[in-house]
This record gives sequence, C-alpha cells and structure tokens, in this order.
Amino acid sequence: MERLLTRLIPLVAVAALLLALGCSSDMDEDAGQAASGAKAQKRYLAFGGGPTGGTFNFFANKMASVIADAHGHLEVSPKGAGGSVENLRSLNNDAVDLGIVYSGDAFLGRTGALPGDPAHYDRVRALAFLYGAPAQLVVRADSGIVSARDLKGRTVAIGNPGSGAALSAERFLNHLGLWESLTPKGLGYTQAATDFVEGRLDAFWLLVGYPNSAIIEAAARVPVRLVDLHAEAVASGFYEAYPFYTEVTIPAGTYAGQDADVATFQDASLWCASADMGEETAYDCLRAVYSSEGLEAIRMAHSAARDMAVSSGLRGISIPLHPGAVRFWKEQGLDIPEALLP
Repeated sequence: MERLLTRLIPLVAVAALLLALGCSSDMDEDAGQAASGAKAQKRYLAFGGGPTGGTFNFFANKMASVIADAHGHLEVSPKGAGGSVENLRSLNNDAVDLGIVYSGDAFLGRTGALPGDPAHYDRVRALAFLYGAPAQLVVRADSGIVSARDLKGRTVAIGNPGSGAALSAERFLNHLGLWESLTPKGLGYTQAATDFVEGRLDAFWLLVGYPNSAIIEAAARVPVRLVDLHAEAVASGFYEAYPFYTEVTIPAGTYAGQDADVATFQDASLWCASADMGEETAYDCLRAVYSSEGLEAIRMAHSAARDMAVSSGLRGISIPLHPGAVRFWKEQGLDIPEALLP
C-alpha cells in the first residue's frame, strides 16, 4: 500500500500541475479578452479649439481634461485651430469630434450664407452655450479714434483668416460701408497685440470673452481705449440684419485705463459636436462639464466661464441640438424649443 501511494503521488502531482496550467491558460485568455474589450471601448476624441492667446484655446484645453478625468473611457485631445469657422468646417467633415463655434457662424454656415462660402455646413450639432463673445476694438488712447467710422484709412488687425473674429469684423465694417476703406490684417490676437504696441497697427479687433490676455498685455505697455461699437450697431440697423448678435457691456476697470463701461455687441460661443458622434458619448461629455466639479474647474481656468451654468445651457443656440444634448438638457429640466430639436 505504501509503495502504491509512492507511485501514485507523482502521477497525481503531474495531473494537478497540468490542470493548473490549463486553468491559468484559460484565465490568461479571459483576462486578455477583457483587456481587449476595454481597449475597444476606449474612445479618442479631437476637440477643435482656437489660436494661442484666444479664449477658445483656454476652454478647449480645460474642457478636454475635465471630460477625460470624469470618464476613463474617453481620451480628449485639444487641437489648435484658426477659430470658429475652421472648427465649423472640421466638425462638418468629421476632422474633429468637438469644437467651439460662434452661434452666428453656425447659423450662417447651416444656411449656406457664410461670406464667400456657399457650402451648407449642416452636419454640426450644438451641445451647449459656453459664454458670450463681445466684439472688442482696441485703439491707442491718444489716437483720435472714437468710433468705428474713424477707422477709415487705418490698418486694423481683425483676427486669424477665416476665424469668427475676422468674419465678424468684415460683417460689421461692411455693414457700415467701411470695409473697402481700411487695410485689414489677418493676425492672431497675441501677434496683433505685439504689432499694435510696436506701432505697426492703428487698432486690433477681437471677438472674445473678457478680460482677454492680449488686451491686458497691450494695455500694460501703452495707454489703450476700447471703442463703443453698440451705438453704430443700433444706428445702422446691424442688429436687425444679424439677429444672432446682442448688446453687451464691458464693465469699467476690465482693462488698465478703462474708467467707464463700454457698450458693444456679442456673439454666443457654442460647444458643438459632429452629427456622427454617438448619443451616449455626447451625453457623457455634457455630464462631465456641467457637473459641479466640472463647472468649478472651468470657471477657475478662465473668467469668461462665469456665465456657464445649467440654467444658461441653451442660451444663444442657433442650430439643432445633438440627440445626446437633448437627453441631457431634458434631464436638467430645461424646455427645449422645437427649432432646436434634431
């Protein structure tokens, strides 16, 4: 019996070893399949922002990190861009998944009415209002330029070519009959501020949340003044011609040397998505950004986010919402106008 046990023990040990190896192989295979499944569910999203120094850039960078931090299955990469219209085109062509677009450009692009571009950008959907983007015209305090009409014969930076800023400048100045009488320069805000301070520009135009870093930099080096654009907009019927613009006031003290409120007009900056984005993905992005933690992080990143809130989520939207946005905003108790339904 003892000899029999001695013979059996090695056989049992070998069998146990083979069984263990088989189980280990099965477990490794199961683990590999699980890891492969998790990897397959990871989604990579491109987020169209804006030029260096612009508010689009700040928002895209921060929102990308907020989304990625909240949802491990989403990896969001912010992409530099020329601005609103470039993002509109990229979203329509699925070159990016998310992007920031001015409401006016989104509306005109959808209807084929962008200047010099008859294409219909109808594959872009809105997710939410982000912030108001006031038109800001900066001149030297001693320049004698007190209204937009004084720009005749002047050299003016208007933002990057194709950007929302550049198109708004052309739209407004064309409406006033001034466009052909000045020299526009397609420069980003940071370069425009430098050229302005160094005397190569008479003025520079921005369409951006306040306070803006480029204006702060210019005002720290030379005395500047913001020009009232609202008065000319009212007198010329600009608001009637372009109803997506509204009046806004930039408070006194926003910039060095600004002793009084300045009235101007603003567009709404919209967070948009490609129409091809899945409903669940869009919904998850909104949940991350409009959580209390998400909103706090974005407000800390840029003061233009001060108006971001669930209650203002549908403000200024001019194109249909993404289905994921419809689901999210309904859950938040907001009434969605029929015109915004996809």
